[in-house]
Amino acid sequence: MFPIKPGERNYLSGTMGEIRSNHFHGGLDIKTDQRVGLQVHAAADGYVSRVKQSTYGYGNIIYVTHPNGLVTTYAHLLEYYKPLADYVLQQQYEKQSFDIELFPEPGQFPVKRGDVIGLSGNTGGSGGPHLHFEIRDKEDRLYNPLRYTFKEVIDTTPPDIYSIGMTPLGINARINNEFERAEWRTKQVGTNYTLPDTVYAHGLVGLELQTIDRLDGATNRNGTQEVTLYVNGKQIYNHYIDKVPFELSRQVSQHINYNQYKRQGRTFQKAFIDHGNDLPLYQANEKDGRLTVQPDSVYQVKLVARDSYDNASTLSFVVKGQKPTFTQTKSASVTKPSIKYEILGNVLKVSAADTSRTPQNINLFVGGEELMLVPSYVNNSVSVSLYDLRAGLPDSMRFCGESTDFGLKQMVPSGQATAYKNDYLQLRFDEHSLYDTLYLQTALEDGVYTIGDYFTPLHKAMKVTIRPDTTGLDLSKAAVYFLGTGRGRGYAGGKWEGNTITFYTKNMGKFKVLQDTKPPYIRLISKNRNGIRFKISDDLSGLNSFNAWVNGKWLLMKYEHKTATIWSEKLDKSVPLSGEVILKVKDNAGNESTYTTRI
Repeated sequence: MFPIKPGERNYLSGTMGEIRSNHFHGGLDIKTDQRVGLQVHAAADGYVSRVKQSTYGYGNIIYVTHPNGLVTTYAHLLEYYKPLADYVLQQQYEKQSFDIELFPEPGQFPVKRGDVIGLSGNTGGSGGPHLHFEIRDKEDRLYNPLRYTFKEVIDTTPPDIYSIGMTPLGINARINNEFERAEWRTKQVGTNYTLPDTVYAHGLVGLELQTIDRLDGATNRNGTQEVTLYVNGKQIYNHYIDKVPFELSRQVSQHINYNQYKRQGRTFQKAFIDHGNDLPLYQANEKDGRLTVQPDSVYQVKLVARDSYDNASTLSFVVKGQKPTFTQTKSASVTKPSIKYEILGNVLKVSAADTSRTPQNINLFVGGEELMLVPSYVNNSVSVSLYDLRAGLPDSMRFCGESTDFGLKQMVPSGQATAYKNDYLQLRFDEHSLYDTLYLQTALEDGVYTIGDYFTPLHKAMKVTIRPDTTGLDLSKAAVYFLGTGRGRGYAGGKWEGNTITFYTKNMGKFKVLQDTKPPYIRLISKNRNGIRFKISDDLSGLNSFNAWVNGKWLLMKYEHKTATIWSEKLDKSVPLSGEVILKVKDNAGNESTYTTRI
């Protein structure tokens, strides 16, 4: 049974497989008329096997286990149905905690198909009123609920294919005679798409596509369920987003072009299986969907995007093999030499512009040896040279008399535990930290520790130990913070041992030790004999805990982080609040604020 307004037409704001920042979206986001409080129905007979209330994530969620072993979940609820709500409240008072997770016995809270088990809400990490509905199996794999073709949801609209990308996957690969990822916007005719130009390529390349799906009567950009790649009439790749193991959902970073997602917010799904991707969603050829383009060969390429209701769109285009040649295209003359580099997979790409008519070689220094790096091609007066980093990590390069230090410290392989140490930090990667080989770069400048870059994903956390300048620091209030691309600062924590601090992180990028000595902010909103309400916040390290007492007895305070509001819920609704109320709020740095009032 559909959990919201069964038998009536419903609309979805989210579907299975949508790409989120660090996971696949699991299940459906069902619209609730832009309000909270709609009845939520059990999809089938079963029992409540798990219930959780938390500030973030799913918020208020119910798990119902069914006789066939499947589990349905109902998240972001405003409230639970009364017997369950009473049980949760009692347990919260016993444990003196707002955040709680409980596992009732199988016969404790039985439900029948269609029973009202709660009211829809906007709790936890929800960005607006809706019901998040999932179906899982015993192995905690996320099923696509639309496989059950609910009549409440109508979809005759095929997916959109906006753009495609092609990436060189080897040092000898070229796309339009360059070692560089390329993109093309598609042209649409009905449900068919084409490219405005023929694609010229050489060597091993990988395709990506930007696709979304829409359902009838809604403008939301939903996930496309299935993508299939055909080359010369033969299927070489397919992904179907269903039965996603919950513990592997973070590997979405390998399913997409993570660099594009982080830099531009654009989601390109790969049409090949990348290194470190263990998701069981794929069928592919022996090259995992990669395409080897031979000179003077023609490849008829077809990408098919299909949604859960079997609506499909097709993109067709031609790839022609073009043998790399040394090309030299010139634009305006260069007035000052310049050089830049980037690491693409295992390849160091150096782009150099100089004032001479003839492209200059680059002196590359590897382990004390000097190598001559010869340009592969010249584009707009910029010569491009390529070097395979697996041949040895370069220390620096010299061009037109100027030297550049790469800062490359170590090649860190994936799939094995690896340690690295220098005079200002220690790193420890376990065998599951990395998806692919990492060419580690680190730096320390003005107290900011740089470890790799923000655009490299980690699967499991790495261990970091640093020895910062502790002059003037109160170590009990000092911790490590992750510095994002903007002005944001995320609390990473850490444990001090002497003057060193150790922390774990799933982010690469910039980190700094900061001191937080300012206690949390508390403001009373209202109080009466029925309840009390506050605003609470913290400027830096973030809130850690909040507790209230009335005449010395613990009082449950519920928390909504989106409005920075906490409010009381009495265990016995018939007893009025009366007497001295004390609220204590503590942040992650250990600073504490206390607010005292009387009702």
